[in-house]
Order: sequence, then structure tokens, then C-alpha cells
Amino acid sequence: MEISAAGRLEVRITTADVGKRVSVRRLSEPGLAGEKFTDTVGVLTSWTDGVLLITRKSGECVRVAESALVAGKVVPSAPARRRGPATSYEELARVAARAWRPVESERLGGWELRAAGGFTRRANSVLPLGDPGLPLDEALTAVRRWYGERGLPAYVQTATGAEGTQELLCAELERRGWVREVTAEVWTGGLAPVADLAEGAGVVLSREADEAWLARYRRKGVSDVALRVLGSGPSVWFATVPGAGTTGTTDATDATDATDATDAPAAIGRCVVDGRWASFAAVEVDPARRRRGLATAVMAALARRALDEGASAAWLQVETDNAAARALYARMGFTVHHAYHHYRKPGDAGTL
Repeated sequence: MEISAAGRLEVRITTADVGKRVSVRRLSEPGLAGEKFTDTVGVLTSWTDGVLLITRKSGECVRVAESALVAGKVVPSAPARRRGPATSYEELARVAARAWRPVESERLGGWELRAAGGFTRRANSVLPLGDPGLPLDEALTAVRRWYGERGLPAYVQTATGAEGTQELLCAELERRGWVREVTAEVWTGGLAPVADLAEGAGVVLSREADEAWLARYRRKGVSDVALRVLGSGPSVWFATVPGAGTTGTTDATDATDATDATDAPAAIGRCVVDGRWASFAAVEVDPARRRRGLATAVMAALARRALDEGASAAWLQVETDNAAARALYARMGFTVHHAYHHYRKPGDAGTL
């Protein structure tokens, strides 16, 4: 906090600092006996009518009454990263987009409108990198019309928590009634340490997702469109650990006839190599064979193949409530780079 020469805390931020990363201290219950202080760090996304809106790294928006402010200052736009490959949000966003391509896309200025028949939000959402070339309200109207013509709800994918992310856009969407439905994180790490974790014996690599691989894949209703998305990317690899006699799915609500087959693999994974980057996704293990190192073996085998193709860094996406996956990736040396979110306007056709 900012402290004056006289030793007093001071508020050294103004409305001119909207869009900057700030640290503020406020009274959590002003006017009551035994008042307590609360500190908040994030991007100052608005300051109107005596209320500050601060968006944290996680995407959570915190409202702070101006009258409760005790101290505040502008802080560096992003904290120094201690581990993992150096990269910007924009670089990772573009690499991630190439690893999970839609079947149809259209440009709206710097925004990319993506559609894939409703298979995953990532392939059916706007990626807003840059200016749409229209005032925001007009751009959002065009977005909703484009998705409505395809019978899909309009989603906008945003990010928070790193230099160059979109806290201001998140705040503008929320002011217009858009709702954040999903939050996940992008983690990055070195590729070589992953390759060194296990021998990966028994892991079979293929360029295509065959019937056995799909029998373990947790998403139901894998259509031709889904297969096109799964197979998209500069250099795509699928890993399978055969598991005759094993059954089960990652989530009982996603069970399909295929995943009940006795020849469903014990574990699977997907990797896309794109220049220096390798992405990991769809790492899934038969529940009956978890905690046996199969996920590690799958990722190690894929990592070695990615190293052979010249990659050196890795990234993956993980949901914030997936404690087991987060613990595994942390042990592998991955750390959080940024959070990403999907916003939807209530009333649009359905959800994904």
C-alpha cells in the first residue's frame, strides 16, 4: 500500500487509472466497531457512481465502495513469472486456437467467430483478439445474429490474469448482462521434464482417433464434425494404452454405449505440436485403473514425440475444480499462466 512521508496510508489511484492493475485496501465493514481491512489486487475495470469494480486474476469481479477505500496504488501490469516458458497471452491464445479448429469461421475485425455444430464451447465461441472494427454493442449484435443463424448460443471467450488479457471486456460484457458460465485455466511448463517422467511402455501413438480411442473419450455424441475438430491442428497425435477387460467413463453422466465396451482403452490422450509448443488434451484414464501412472505415461510418450518434432514448451487447459488433474500437472512442473472464461447472453438458444 502507498504510505505517505507522515506514515499514513493513502489512496493514490483515480478514475484515470481504469484499465490498470491496482492494489487497494478497504474497510470490509465500514462504520462498525472492530473494523477489518480487506486487500484486493486486480485490474480496475470501472469507477463510476462512487463504486470501483476490480477484476481479479481468476475473473472474479469485486465491487469496492469509494467511501471504504483506505489505500490504493497502481502496480505492475503483471507479476513476474518465476517458472515456465516465457510467453504472452496473445501467443498462447493463437496457438490454442490452431490446436482446436472450428469447421466454420468468419472475421469481424480482430475477432474470430467460430462454429463447429455445437461441439465444445472453444470451437463455438468468439475469440476476441483485437478490435472488432465496430462499437461494442454493434459487434455483440452481429455476434448474436451470426450464431443465431446457425442455431447456436453466442459465446465470447475471454481471458484474465496475465499481461494483455481482457478484464475490461469482461466487465463490459457483464454490464450488458452477459453471464460467465465456465472458467478454466491455461497452464504452461517445460516439455523435456514431462518426457523424462516415464518410459511410456505400452502407449500406442496414432495420427487418427480410432474407434478404440473414441471408446474412452468422455464426450458423448462424437459426430463427423467432432472428429474434424479433434483431428485439427498443425501436427496431431493420439495416444492409447490398450486395456482389454476394463470399462467405465470419466463421468457417469457422459456414459455412451462405446465407453461401456470391454475393449475400451485403459487411458488416452491427445497432443498437438505447433512450432515450439505442444498442447495436451483429452488425457483420460479408466476409473478402475487410476493412480497407476497411466496419465503420466501417456503424456510422457506424447511429449517425446513432440520433442522429436522440435517443440520445447507445453501448455494445457484444466478446469478450476479438477483437483486431481491440477495436482498431477503441478508435479510435472506446470504452472498457471492465465484464466479463461466463456460468456453467454441469457436468452440465446440453448447452452453448450
